[in-house]
Amino acid sequence: MRDILPVLHGWYTAGLPFGLATVVSTSRSAPRDPGAAMAVGPDDEVVGSVSGGCVEGAVFELAQEVVASGEARLETFGYSDEDAFAVGLTCGGEITLLVRSVTAAGDPAFAEVAESVAAGRPVTVATVVDGPAPRGATLAVWPDRVAGTLGTTGLDVAVTADARGELALGATGLRHYGPRGERREDAVGVFLHSFAPPPRMLVFGAIDYAAAVARIGAFLGYRVTVCDARPVFATPKRFPEGVEVVVDWPHRYLGGTDTDDRTVICVLTHDPKFDVPLLEEALRRPAAYIGAMGSRRTHDDRMKRLTESGLTEAELSRLRSPVGLDLGARTPEEVAVSVAAEIVALRWGGSGAPLTATAGAIHPSS
Repeated sequence: MRDILPVLHGWYTAGLPFGLATVVSTSRSAPRDPGAAMAVGPDDEVVGSVSGGCVEGAVFELAQEVVASGEARLETFGYSDEDAFAVGLTCGGEITLLVRSVTAAGDPAFAEVAESVAAGRPVTVATVVDGPAPRGATLAVWPDRVAGTLGTTGLDVAVTADARGELALGATGLRHYGPRGERREDAVGVFLHSFAPPPRMLVFGAIDYAAAVARIGAFLGYRVTVCDARPVFATPKRFPEGVEVVVDWPHRYLGGTDTDDRTVICVLTHDPKFDVPLLEEALRRPAAYIGAMGSRRTHDDRMKRLTESGLTEAELSRLRSPVGLDLGARTPEEVAVSVAAEIVALRWGGSGAPLTATAGAIHPSS
């Protein structure tokens, strides 16, 4: 979708309606991931792809019908399809597409979404896929505002909260709700399409705890990098597949790495010659979370060294040390859960207390 948005924006601003087909779910060995898109515009011009060529011909005809009728359609294509649009995927997988007509009247926020994506500003587009809600209705969600509606206030509120959660992780996927946003129901399918790169998790110190933290970081949707100055420990085989492993002095690597307000930094080196220079660098740059492992005594010594290095009280207040929530964790995996829980709580303003000890909404609107 990101690649074809400039063309779609041109059609939209020229007042030319077009049919937009988006992959909203897949199974088995489907050729494209959710979010892949194909559009049919004026003069039957086609941009994008939803299957790498397997079903594009059928989707072309379907998009033309949708533009003519103005009614969105949900279609599934797979190896064993037998309906009118059946075209077997050569890979043997299955894809489900939402095909809708995009016009200025029906999708007034489309231009602003396209402009946000082009400018690198994060935005999630929520679209009703099926259920007792207007199929094809959209709600654009930015970190600080929304545009559009999915049909009911309750559904808009629930989806807005979830869309911002997906946006924080750069994640895309299908969610289900009740007609008024009830989270324990699945009557309404809503596709959340986030336009933001996944946030980074930088883990320093290639120890067993780092492998567990890297694994849960990847599970939460972060792009994880592990860095250690010791090549004997910083080897890819010690870490989950997909985790980047870097051999470098931690403070030097961080000094040459871009971070932003979504970046998570976990300092597990547990050695003053590594973690003090590293934390000097970390606490002076943008980051959502900066945590450091160590005992109470290690923390006190570290804080003394950091104060002597010239860090201000405001900078030092950003440090989460000792790292993690008090779960009584012992094993590397349990400690990783503790760290992940603190990261999530800090992101959304959670107390870290048991829900049985709290009152009010479990999922407050954001």
